[in-house]
Amino acid sequence: MIRKKDLKNGISLEYLDRGEGEVILLLHGLGSTKADWDLQVEPFSKEFRIIAPDLRGHGNSSKPEGKEAYGVSKCAEDMKHLLDELGISKCMLVGFSMGGAVAFEMAVKYRSLISKLVIVNTAPDFNALGQMGEQMIKERTELLRTKGMNAMAEKVAEGMFPEEEQKHLRDAFYERASLNDLEAYYNSFITLMDWGIGEKVKTIDVPALVVASDLDYTPVELKESYTSKMKNARLEVIKNSRHGVTMDQPEQFNEELLKFFRS
Repeated sequence: MIRKKDLKNGISLEYLDRGEGEVILLLHGLGSTKADWDLQVEPFSKEFRIIAPDLRGHGNSSKPEGKEAYGVSKCAEDMKHLLDELGISKCMLVGFSMGGAVAFEMAVKYRSLISKLVIVNTAPDFNALGQMGEQMIKERTELLRTKGMNAMAEKVAEGMFPEEEQKHLRDAFYERASLNDLEAYYNSFITLMDWGIGEKVKTIDVPALVVASDLDYTPVELKESYTSKMKNARLEVIKNSRHGVTMDQPEQFNEELLKFFRS
């Protein structure tokens, strides 16, 4: 069921609420929506209660004005408020890409809310990606300014799903990404690239599963590095998958997560 909740901080979030039992909170990627989890909702909700929100600036949730209204820490705060409003004191937390950054932030700030943590194709320090990060900021800023949101949506969709047999995934992702408000997308992106938790990654001690695609934008070695710094984490590499592993290898992805949730 799709619902909407007005939070104490003035942000309104739309979210999917389905199933019963232990709660899994699913956080989507930059420029997308809760639809990133369309291929997980049915299998997961057979055993668990799924909460999948649109993050601020995305989908049908609030799109506040100004860069200062965005950022990973604000999204993490939104999730804390949402769980409080729903009377949920603990959840299994899954974050993909930008949603993974929010999950990292929550694991540092709101440890007591999290029973298990799944981090998918992301990093704990977007502000430390070096030349790759600088190039991404330059290219995306220029593309948005010169060609707009449709061009950005097309570029991202093609990068995530380049194979001919992935056309349905590419088209679906383009369709929802192209609906983004340009300013909300840019503010979400630029604040994400400013964010990092640094040495605090070593304090994360909840049972954690890090999922890495072998063909992701960032190498498996990066995920190995931060997984080794976490106190109770293991890495799972999904073969023949790019950034959008929830969509391009859903069966293998779902199998690994369900195994972790049940353990």
